[in-house]
Amino acid sequence: MGELVTIIDPDTTAATVTGAPATRATRRDPLSRLPSSVRFAVYGSLLVLVLTTAEQLTDQSRLTSTNTWSSALQLTMPIALAGLGGLWAERAGVVNIGLEGMMILGTWVGAWGCIEFGPWAGVALGVLGGALGGLLHAIATVGFGVDHIVSGVAINILGAGATQFLNLEAFDSTNQSPTIPSNVGRIRIPGLNDLVGGVTGNLTDSSVLVWLAVTVGLLVVVVLRFHPAVQAEGDTAPTAEATEADPSDADTDTATGRPGRPSRPSRGGLPPVVASAARPLLLWALGIVVGLCLIELAPYLDEQERFLISELGRIIEGLTDDLSLVVVLGVLAFPVSAFVLWRTKFGLRLRSVGEDPVAAETLGVNVYLMKCVAVITSGAMAGLGGVTLVYVFAQKFQTGQTNGRGYIGLAAMIFGNWRPGGLALGAGLFGFTDALSLQSGETTRALLVVVALGSILMVARALVTGRWKPAAVAVVAGVASYGWFRAVDELPGEIVVFLPHLTTLLVLTFASQRLRPPAADGQRYRRGESG
Repeated sequence: MGELVTIIDPDTTAATVTGAPATRATRRDPLSRLPSSVRFAVYGSLLVLVLTTAEQLTDQSRLTSTNTWSSALQLTMPIALAGLGGLWAERAGVVNIGLEGMMILGTWVGAWGCIEFGPWAGVALGVLGGALGGLLHAIATVGFGVDHIVSGVAINILGAGATQFLNLEAFDSTNQSPTIPSNVGRIRIPGLNDLVGGVTGNLTDSSVLVWLAVTVGLLVVVVLRFHPAVQAEGDTAPTAEATEADPSDADTDTATGRPGRPSRPSRGGLPPVVASAARPLLLWALGIVVGLCLIELAPYLDEQERFLISELGRIIEGLTDDLSLVVVLGVLAFPVSAFVLWRTKFGLRLRSVGEDPVAAETLGVNVYLMKCVAVITSGAMAGLGGVTLVYVFAQKFQTGQTNGRGYIGLAAMIFGNWRPGGLALGAGLFGFTDALSLQSGETTRALLVVVALGSILMVARALVTGRWKPAAVAVVAGVASYGWFRAVDELPGEIVVFLPHLTTLLVLTFASQRLRPPAADGQRYRRGESG
């Protein structure tokens, strides 16, 4: 048996055995070569195509209606923020089952803070309430080495009991608080004309279309010019470590940030440091311009009454119009977290602690500090999710308000393979089906056609990558879904609510070998121990 080698590297950290026999390789998904932002844009376009086709086949128009997607976004945020909190903790190697209790603390403290001090003070206090739960979890698991699951369950019990006691003391009721007297504002996400119209004059729909076409063209050029997979063509074939590693860390040591060996110039003639910094900035800038153009064009697209175009306009309007500022904060938490965890030295050190804390310690990383910061941040995210439940939905604290959303957030995190983008998709699945469960049975029945069409795409992807078992499973799922659609006139609401849970179970069952949690996730760590 070969020597065990531990590699500490962003998202490629794994225990590998040198000289071990190689397993049968499968072909790589062509979309995986694209930058994550472009890849998710492609996935989003395919989703709109599937929903539009399902509407045409079933004569149902609610799948892409503005109200459906507005409700879906609001229902997604508490779950997504709980999952994001779990991602912070587990990337540092701490399992946070206590997200439910931290959300409960966020709901009560947020409602109490709003009643006593005002809406924004309530938001801040709700976040602090969740962070307090995270601090208790960090003290127990990091400081005293308590089992992560035991500590998390205790936090859930403590959160439920403490909020009922505090509510009784403050408002003379164990079930609910008074309605909050005021709320944060609601906004429409500005479009391109709102930002540059004052300088260039009001833009017409035609001129915005020109902006969109030019920006998309530049985006394609940037992807083709600077993407590592494209630059590597014509040179030596990239290794797994080279293609998967974080490009921002190409010239630095993986855990300490000290300078490493210099890299050769990229194919475009730019030094690697410049290219690695310029590509994300250009992609973000051009992506923002594309988004602003689409927001500005959304009403115009809705009026066209054309296949795919009108549906895209309605979805964009639902996701950008009349949004609570708490929801906007929750959405912004995702790119900020992704940047901090994957584009900074602090994030690299935090993730190295979740992969191999002993190796990180030998390189000078303060393992205890990183774990504590991650778990407290995890609680803060869950607290913000609890504040969202109060401010967006009930306008008050209520017993049982979270309704298991902390656990669902953990499921969404696993669904997304411990990545912010995948987590957002998983949480969006729960939110979308929750929104559809409020619709008529005939509308929810159209989901079966969505599943059947999605199965076709999954079969195509499985065949391209050479994975025959997933292809067979997708065929069976598609045929069963379409047969079910033909057999019933409407889908019971209870089944619609359960569909996200069923999807998560299927993902965990059939894709468990491809899901890779942090290597040291849930492991007890004591300084000086060799593991």
